[in-house]
Amino acid sequence: MCLALPAQILQIHPGDTGMATVSVDGVKVEVSLALVDDVQVGDYVLVHVGYALNKIDEDEAIKTLALFAEAGLTSAP
Repeated sequence: MCLALPAQILQIHPGDTGMATVSVDGVKVEVSLALVDDVQVGDYVLVHVGYALNKIDEDEAIKTLALFAEAGLTSAP
């Protein structure tokens, strides 16, 4: 089973790197934006193995993080 976590984009790296810094459950990680279009700082994306897979709605991201926390998989949002 694969698991993608909601993450909020904190910074899009300058230039043509296609990379961004995101926050996954309060932890900052670097991810590739190669698979997504039209994302901006503040947007939520689903992240799996270092790649943002797609953009998701903020409400959906918050609900998903709350469910993960309820299951003990992450801390509370």
